[in-house]
Amino acid sequence: MESMVEKMFSVKDKVFFFTGGAGILASTLSYELGKLGARIILTDIAPLDSVLDKFRKENIQVTGYPMDALNKQQIQEVSQKVIQEFGKIDALFNAAGGNRKDATVSPDCSFFDLPLEALQKVVNLNLFGGSIIPSQVFAQLMIENPHGGNIINFSSMTSFRPLTRTIGYSAAKAAVSNFTQWLAVHIAQNYTPKVRVNALAPGFFVTNQNYYLLYKEDGTLAPRGEAILSHTPCGRFGIPEDLLSTVLWLLSPASSFVTGIVVPVDGGFSAFSGV
Repeated sequence: MESMVEKMFSVKDKVFFFTGGAGILASTLSYELGKLGARIILTDIAPLDSVLDKFRKENIQVTGYPMDALNKQQIQEVSQKVIQEFGKIDALFNAAGGNRKDATVSPDCSFFDLPLEALQKVVNLNLFGGSIIPSQVFAQLMIENPHGGNIINFSSMTSFRPLTRTIGYSAAKAAVSNFTQWLAVHIAQNYTPKVRVNALAPGFFVTNQNYYLLYKEDGTLAPRGEAILSHTPCGRFGIPEDLLSTVLWLLSPASSFVTGIVVPVDGGFSAFSGV
């Protein structure tokens, strides 16, 4: 018999929609949720074939769509297909995002020479595609659902303290945290408290986007990687599975009185003063 705790945190037959589904964090997190019985919808502008194959080998119920998180009309079209197939969307994971090398200060490019176009692309991707535009579409669907729903944004350590070099990314993620709080209040006051909006702030997880900042070409730690680990009390980089327990809590009735927060999952990085 299923215990009260198991029932509270169960995601069986829940419908979870991911933007940025081809990314390491989103694909791993959705895979773990799928193994627990959730029905997964992955979207991305990048190919999803290999990710979907992995899910299907584990008999996870998964559907994939090519979708640009910056294209509202495309998001609306995909959302209607999902509603027609599943009848609901229980949670939106706004996982689209990333940084660009040409929007990052480096020995080869000073702050004064950063191209505006590159900075705008990073801000557009992480703020508008990474939270605002998909939320416009899915929050409306959740408000119409008597059971409500959850929006989980992906913020960053840079929303607490701007990191050196990543100017556009830091500014965008700080805005994602601010938008998370704003949308949580707006929906609860004007529509329903059953639609909750929160964000994860992952610490330093190794992804395709940041690998070049953390490691040298020979696979050893770069000075930046060494500095990060020296300021992370847990002494390691995060792995995508580290996000799972926090996500299960945010999705569950256990957090029904929690909205508008940004949860660090960072090995203590944001708590460490350096001394």
